[in-house]
Amino acid sequence: MFRKGLFILAHQCGDTSFYPAYKKLVRNQWKPYAELKRDQEKQLRHLIEFSYENVPYYRNLFKNLGLLPGDIRTVEDLEKLPILTKDIIKEHWEEFKPANLSSMKYYNRATGGSTGTPFHYRLSKRDRFLSAALLYRGWGYGGYHLGDKMVFLAGSSLGVGTTSHLTTRAHEISRNIRKLSSYNMGKKEMQDYAGVLNAFQPKFIRGYASSLYFYAKWLEENDVSVPSPNAVFTTAEKLFPHMRETIGRVFECEVFDAYGLNDGGVSAYECPEHLGLHIDTERSVMEVVDQHGHQVDEGQGSILATSLHNFAMPFIRYNTGDAGQTLTDKCGCGRKSLLLREILGREYEMLLTPEGQGVFGGFFTTQIFDNIPSVREFQVVQKEIDRLVIRIVPEEGFDEQALDYIRTRTLTKSENWNIEFQFVDAIDRSRAGKYKFVINEVS
Repeated sequence: MFRKGLFILAHQCGDTSFYPAYKKLVRNQWKPYAELKRDQEKQLRHLIEFSYENVPYYRNLFKNLGLLPGDIRTVEDLEKLPILTKDIIKEHWEEFKPANLSSMKYYNRATGGSTGTPFHYRLSKRDRFLSAALLYRGWGYGGYHLGDKMVFLAGSSLGVGTTSHLTTRAHEISRNIRKLSSYNMGKKEMQDYAGVLNAFQPKFIRGYASSLYFYAKWLEENDVSVPSPNAVFTTAEKLFPHMRETIGRVFECEVFDAYGLNDGGVSAYECPEHLGLHIDTERSVMEVVDQHGHQVDEGQGSILATSLHNFAMPFIRYNTGDAGQTLTDKCGCGRKSLLLREILGREYEMLLTPEGQGVFGGFFTTQIFDNIPSVREFQVVQKEIDRLVIRIVPEEGFDEQALDYIRTRTLTKSENWNIEFQFVDAIDRSRAGKYKFVINEVS
């Protein structure tokens, strides 16, 4: 109880609405979807009215479209508005400043910059703590309770390596967590991490999917023992089936995936049924749309986000850069929220052939490199429309036959690709500490 009390106190000091909001969210998870959508659309109308009255960009947009705030009353009405992109925000940065910004409490934030230059935005203080409350509710699907011991293995997007040592320790103590960096995962670091896990005995582990997968493989290959947590929570990257299987087998527990981003406010969490990720409605509107921007009830499409509480910088129909697949199935867990079947990958994980066909980056993982045990890590970079650079960290046993297999399988997608192989000691991580399997540098 002491740990839970300290955990709650630390959050209440930041925002007194945190714990009441968390308790309400926990109750909300069992509400009928119609009721959740009704509350969501009420907040949407408030956000639209605020944006029209206070944000020059949206006021001009509505006037140019011949619309008034009252024309956007439902989630379906959002189709009347165009899709918002990072480039639009950068071009109109000053116009996105609310008239009353000086009276607001907010944080200046930036994405990890895995696609290039970091993207800067503002995040309302209240919205940040609502995000935390939703996160803890989502972990609760996997058995988490406030104040439970947890170890993080991640980079800057999860707050690892972004603050001073003193601040980090205060954060760890008040929240009963330990933070391990995914930036440098050499043999010494991974042995040290095992020591932390054995000493701290966490109930849960959370981190980037690739980092946890990489560490699980190292533990298994080096016969290093660590305590089994109650569950592992993955996020920030696509969790491929082989990664889930390895992480679950090595840590001897269930693996729960999650999806979320602060610059748009969308989030979704997996429950023990593992049918899909339950989409949160309280903080944002998540749309999955086709190439024309029309909402898709069931199927694949681009994920758009409309933040409902980030008044310091409203995002309306913001292109997250992610692709997803929705489901209309009902989950057996009893929660009535809509389901996100899976995250298919970021747009820059799609390669383009010289013939104009898209190739999902997961092809290289599931169809090629999963079949080559002598490759420790790989990365495919599309430098030009007809040129791929494939970086490989080889292990003992890698030979010309394996190389031929990679080349032959890759060329099944396009015979017009020129393939260049590079053998390296390690694959560089992004500035956020993430490991990108596939990168598309073609505009």
